[in-house]
Amino acid sequence: MPASQDEITVTRNDDEHRYEVYVGETLAGFTEFSLDARGRHRYPHTEVDPAFRGRGLAGIVIGEAMADSARRGETVVPLCPVVARYLGDNEIPGLDVHWPSRVSTP
Repeated sequence: MPASQDEITVTRNDDEHRYEVYVGETLAGFTEFSLDARGRHRYPHTEVDPAFRGRGLAGIVIGEAMADSARRGETVVPLCPVVARYLGDNEIPGLDVHWPSRVSTP
């Protein structure tokens, strides 16, 4: 798919328990979250449609999700290797991260 000039937006979809990244009006990817028994937001999976790969959309959706979690005062648990790598490489002011004892990074 050729590069698009469409606007990239990220929305939180509480019904699906994920943050979604759109290119124009097309859902291009997402990062999922769930609540654990302590109310922490666990991030187990991130996915970008193959037609939209190579545009940095995973980083965009994760960055927005982490910034929103920080604004909301949520604690995040990075279980997805892509989320863990993002948090290892980027400082998110105000974000409370609970690192699991095991997380693999790609």
